[in-house]
Amino acid sequence: MSTQTSTVAPDAPDPAGLEGGGGGTRKGMRGHPWLTLVTVAFGVTMVALDGTIVAIANPAIQKDLGASLSDVQWITNGYLLALAVALITAGKLGDRFGHRQTFLVGVVGFAAASAAIGVSGSVALVVTFRVLQGIFGALLMPAALGLLRASFPAERLNAAIGIWGAVIGASTAAGPIVGGLLVEHVNWESVFFINVPVGALALVMGLVLLLDRRSENAPRSFDLLGVVLLSVAMFCLVWAIIKAPEWQWGDARTIGFLAVSVLAFAAFGFWETRAKEPLLPMSMFRSIPLTAGTVLMVLMAFGFMGGLFFVTFYLQNVNGLSPVDSGLRLLPLTAMMIVASPLAGTVITKVGPRIPLVAAMVLTAVAMFGLSSLNADSGMGITAVWFALLGLGLAPVMVGATEVIVGNAPLQHAGVAGGLQQAAMQVGGSLGTAVLGAVMASRVGSELPQKWAEAKLPPLPEQKEEALKKAAEVGMAPPAPKGTPAQVADAIERVVHDSFISGMGLAFVCAGIVAVLAAGVAVFTSRGTNDAGPSVHI
Repeated sequence: MSTQTSTVAPDAPDPAGLEGGGGGTRKGMRGHPWLTLVTVAFGVTMVALDGTIVAIANPAIQKDLGASLSDVQWITNGYLLALAVALITAGKLGDRFGHRQTFLVGVVGFAAASAAIGVSGSVALVVTFRVLQGIFGALLMPAALGLLRASFPAERLNAAIGIWGAVIGASTAAGPIVGGLLVEHVNWESVFFINVPVGALALVMGLVLLLDRRSENAPRSFDLLGVVLLSVAMFCLVWAIIKAPEWQWGDARTIGFLAVSVLAFAAFGFWETRAKEPLLPMSMFRSIPLTAGTVLMVLMAFGFMGGLFFVTFYLQNVNGLSPVDSGLRLLPLTAMMIVASPLAGTVITKVGPRIPLVAAMVLTAVAMFGLSSLNADSGMGITAVWFALLGLGLAPVMVGATEVIVGNAPLQHAGVAGGLQQAAMQVGGSLGTAVLGAVMASRVGSELPQKWAEAKLPPLPEQKEEALKKAAEVGMAPPAPKGTPAQVADAIERVVHDSFISGMGLAFVCAGIVAVLAAGVAVFTSRGTNDAGPSVHI
């Protein structure tokens, strides 16, 4: 894919003014393209790793802090929503004040928030610092992409973005393995403490190696109203989806939050067409490939993040695997993503994004439908097949959709394009976790009483029935009271596990349908049109 860039060869003067404040030329190691790539990779690794490493830790956090399913969802959603809401604004901050400064602030803040989570003793504090993690992560992600675009000449930028995408894919996929090892052999807090040394290394390298990059045409003001409207819209949407199983979909509270979300989105879109410096210039979406790439990233993350959320509970609470064994069971997914990401970048560069992305989403759909057939007795062989196929399908999308969005964005919106790419992924992941969580809870709520009656188990008081439902939503059979016959205890466990698997199966079917829709969207992707000169819209 040909990707737009707003720089020239790193050793040449910078006529575009991208290096204002940091000098017009690169000297020594500072600003070297490949050293810049290595440096930003460490920061990107922290953020991408945290997107999935916490999934393995969720069961341990839930048990240790006595969290409910909604609490655990907010540990994930708080992080993803903060990223999603702040990313586009962060891209503008990088354009205005310099990508180097923005990157370094993001690295320091992310590492500090991670350390704070490790010493938190309550779910409320964990969620609070996860939100801060997301905000600082939003600062460094688009800044990393902006630094690459300003450091690499056009003919090498495709390779750099391919490696950048591979780092994200590999870090995302490695999360379950790293998380499993840390949770089992140390504790769940270490999942967050690991970011401190990584952040320290990224900070030192950044101070020594990164060259300041900023645009002369950067925005001089910020769309605060746009930030507020988008934040309100996203919060109300996800809050309504998460609370719907408890409130019911027809409840006035659910409808009210959804209505506020729709109105806020509409107001946001209207305001963006009139704001002097819009948070998200609507003119960008005149490019059909850019719009398709953005929607594709949302749909891909919807199925991937949403599905992975339940897989960890399935492996640990239903199959009875340890955190490490759970990570090893996911090794086919991890390995395939690590191997396929750089290969996908090469293929997409040669043949264009359309065919690889369509094929990738078809493979992802097949994997999702396959995972919907899992049961309590599914062994490593069958899960390995579906996980490997899922990794093979996801890797090209993580790399290719990034290149499609960046390459088709106008040059003056470089930071916004980087923020949009990541915002799409985080919004999709947040909505996937929320929507599929609602699907799971709804199915468990309807299946559990029916299966309980079919097993001829004694009726439960309403309070205990509700507690059992909450446990079943994470696949956890509550310990039987002392003196309970083994046959009855086994029946309770079977009912809980069967209800959970039924809900998980329906969630994966929904994810598979979304992947099929994404394959259709991928048909509209194409190579970037902005290697040089003004953007070209289709």
